[in-house]
Amino acid sequence: MSTISDLRRDYSGDALDCDNTPETPWPLFSEWLNAAVTSEHDDANVMTLATADNEGTPHARIVLLKDFDENGMVFYTSYQSHKGSELGTCPHAALVFWWPTLQRQVRVEGHVEQVSEETSDAYFHSRPRASQLGAWISQQSVEIPNRQWLDERTHRFERAYQDHEIERPPHWGGYRVVPIMVEFWQGQPSRLHDRIRYRWRTSDGHWLKSRLAP
Repeated sequence: MSTISDLRRDYSGDALDCDNTPETPWPLFSEWLNAAVTSEHDDANVMTLATADNEGTPHARIVLLKDFDENGMVFYTSYQSHKGSELGTCPHAALVFWWPTLQRQVRVEGHVEQVSEETSDAYFHSRPRASQLGAWISQQSVEIPNRQWLDERTHRFERAYQDHEIERPPHWGGYRVVPIMVEFWQGQPSRLHDRIRYRWRTSDGHWLKSRLAP
């Protein structure tokens, strides 16, 4: 019987180098994300979000990228969740995208800020009605006694909003991770992977690009 120590995968991705990458990370990230939409379909915007609590203990979970531009990467959640509490104490985070079909990974590190109420409202009202209700129903990260507790809250909020538009809960909205580091990883044979890192230089407002050893 094979064990996890026996699991192997050899990579053979396209070459990635400083000479064939743009001067800022955004065109390349957009290109890779578009390719992932084709190869990974509904999982293309899945990303790991890592935060730290007030004791410095790291915590990671999967969230969904919902928007990005040169100002950063946006996801939505409850501000009262564990991650919301951690970001309130330590407004810094790391993201990891993994697209196995393409043999690609992107790492992001930066500080975090809440998006505007108008931005959160616009996204909230674009969601399916059931998802809008879910933002009210779930007291995210709070311990609950059983599934019945959740079902009863669901019925209660369904009745309350039966004939009404659902407004965005004040405790729910978006965060933007404003990157200071973006690293692109392309799998290559014999674990000699290609890695290109962009670092934001606050001194002159430009990205510094470099190649890292595998």
